[in-house]
Amino acid sequence: MKVVELKEMKLVGIRVVCPGDQYIDEIPKATFLLKERLNEINDVLQPVRLIGSFIVGDFSEEEDGYWVCVEVNDIRQVPECMVSLVVPKQKYAVIKHNGPNYEIRDTYEKLHNWIEENKYERLQRAWHLEISDVWGESETTKIEVDLYDTIK
Repeated sequence: MKVVELKEMKLVGIRVVCPGDQYIDEIPKATFLLKERLNEINDVLQPVRLIGSFIVGDFSEEEDGYWVCVEVNDIRQVPECMVSLVVPKQKYAVIKHNGPNYEIRDTYEKLHNWIEENKYERLQRAWHLEISDVWGESETTKIEVDLYDTIK
């Protein structure tokens, strides 16, 4: 686990909004749809880097959901049925999750405990990130992703 600061990121992708227990199935579907439509997005910085973004708490309808995205140099044109998002420069506690997607909560629990033990404060009403350079395969639940929990 480590603490990093990331610069502002401009993201374009697909927003997933569904009941909480369905994200485990709906996020992979959105990921594969984004992969199929990647050529429609202009100015992609790293086509192999998938960035998921979400706000932890249920604060408002506009903030609800999970954004499956790629980073772009500039948001000029957003393809039909896609969304854009600007994540400000933030500080994060980071841990790698390598295993089934249904075990990601266990990895987050380890990260949250580490944050508390090291006297950081989690910022729930901020964009949290999940960054992966491995997009996975449709027939497996195994994922390799760095979890970025926003801290103060």
